[in-house]
Amino acid sequence: MNTRWRHSLDALELARHIVDVVEDNKAQDIVLLDLRPDTVIADFFVICNGSSDRQLRALTDYIREGLKEDYKVRPFAVEGKPESGWVLLDYGDVVVHIFTAEQREFYGLESLWGEVANVLLSIQ
Repeated sequence: MNTRWRHSLDALELARHIVDVVEDNKAQDIVLLDLRPDTVIADFFVICNGSSDRQLRALTDYIREGLKEDYKVRPFAVEGKPESGWVLLDYGDVVVHIFTAEQREFYGLESLWGEVANVLLSIQ
């Protein structure tokens, strides 16, 4: 577990907080996947869509700034760029994927992880 936030927030609480942030900021088709106990990559994936690269950038900023301000947590890594239609924020036990609808369909994470993941939350 990520010891930088373990004492104030567990992985599920962090994932749910991220879901709240993206929902409050108009992300679309939000899914929270529980990957436990079958993967070592992460415990949870938060997957959502933005309607444009501008919205992807804003969602990324809202998550990063909110977690930094509220919980003193920063991602271990950030991959992709809003202009590419996909951004990944790696918080250790929680990985956030922010896509355009086209890129999300192309990567198909829900179907890729469908065998081992449980959908905890789906907001259309």
